[in-house]
Amino acid sequence: MPTAALPLASLSTPDLYRLAAKLRAEIRPEPAEAALRELLKRQPDEPQVRFALAYLLLARGAFAEAWPLYEARVEVAANNIRRPSFSFPEWRGEPVGSLLLFPEQGLGDQLFFARYAALLRDRGVQVTMIAPAPLARLFETLGVEVIVGGEGVAVPRRDAWALVGSLPRWLGVHAPHSYLPSAAAGEGTGVVARGNPGYAKDAQRSLPPDIAAALLALPGAVSLQVEDTGAVDLLATAQIIAGLACVVTVDTAIAHLAAAMGKPTLVLLSHDPDWRWGWAGATTPWYPTIRLFRQAAPGDWRPVLQAVKRELGPTRR
Repeated sequence: MPTAALPLASLSTPDLYRLAAKLRAEIRPEPAEAALRELLKRQPDEPQVRFALAYLLLARGAFAEAWPLYEARVEVAANNIRRPSFSFPEWRGEPVGSLLLFPEQGLGDQLFFARYAALLRDRGVQVTMIAPAPLARLFETLGVEVIVGGEGVAVPRRDAWALVGSLPRWLGVHAPHSYLPSAAAGEGTGVVARGNPGYAKDAQRSLPPDIAAALLALPGAVSLQVEDTGAVDLLATAQIIAGLACVVTVDTAIAHLAAAMGKPTLVLLSHDPDWRWGWAGATTPWYPTIRLFRQAAPGDWRPVLQAVKRELGPTRR
């Protein structure tokens, strides 16, 4: 089937699904988006289509159109996100005096969305965050109320509640230099070469042993893997990062942590990056201190390693 000028309207709906999946797997976002838009015309309420299109729109920075579609993430079973039920209403962006923030997705996602807790705090809102234990002490540094737990934990009544992933829909792109505390400078380079092996795409993002060893062989490099640091939670890891000059990491929670602290952070990306990093370029609108280093071909980390070495320069290489 030709893909240059596809007669999308003439394709059957099952063929369109297959085509959209194929184009997405090939990392061809523009024709994949076109196929998904045709599907959306036919099935405007289908969560999988809305969520898949939202992902592509977020990756190319079309935020205003993407955020309403991103709400479909809750309806896609594979995402394992549940909208909680409280006796007070879900927030829709209206003025409130107090707000309960409910967690979703992984630790990195929750760190990413924590910027909105800081923004709401600065606007005078009484913010209460529900957080898993690894994040609880860290989030207390935001100057908000933190309740450790998840679904089913007892919570105080607030004016409204919100899933953290829904906050940018109402608050927009918010990219402060830092929203977690940190020291202004330090010495050495923290390295994270592997992510959580339980993550479905971890093999794609984690570094092979030889590339990881090359990074750790750089002068002043120290491992930030929890098995090496012994950190009991992410506040303990943040305290280590605070004493470093910069962090080099694959796409894990540590990338969000270091950048949220305002540390220079070099993020090594696979050929199929998360939407936050976009499809191209060395910067992101979300974190001013991040530099992105991208694979040109699946599994080929060596050019990425060389680019990181050049970026660090002789003083840290």
